[in-house]
Amino acid sequence: MLRFDTPTAHLRSVALLEGSSFLVLLFVAMPLKYLADQPLAVQITGPIHGALFVWLLVLLLQGMQERSRSFGWAFRIGLASVLPFGTFAIDRGLVAEDEAFRQAQAATQREPDRSSPGSL
Repeated sequence: MLRFDTPTAHLRSVALLEGSSFLVLLFVAMPLKYLADQPLAVQITGPIHGALFVWLLVLLLQGMQERSRSFGWAFRIGLASVLPFGTFAIDRGLVAEDEAFRQAQAATQREPDRSSPGSL
C-alpha cells in the first residue's frame, strides 16, 4: 500500500512507483518501440520514470541531510533503483525502517512532558 505519512513510507512508496515504472519501461515500452515500431509507449513512460527517479534521488538526499542517514544507506537504495526488480528486493528493509520510525514516534507521544510546571 502506498503511504506518504512518514518520511520512510514516502520513500518506500516512491521507490515502488519508480521500480514499477522501470519495469514497464523495460518490459513493455521498449519492446513496443523496437519490436513493434511503436515509440509512443517510451515517449510516455520514459518521462514518467525519469521524474520518479529524480523524486527518489531527492528523497534520498533529504534522508541523508534531515534524518542523518549514511551515504551507504542512500547508495544501497540508489543502486537498487537502477537494477530491474531492485526496489522490490529492498522493500522489506524499508518496511522495517518505517515500523521502527512509527514505534519511536508513538513512544515519544506517550511520554509525558516533564518540562511544564504542572507535570509530575
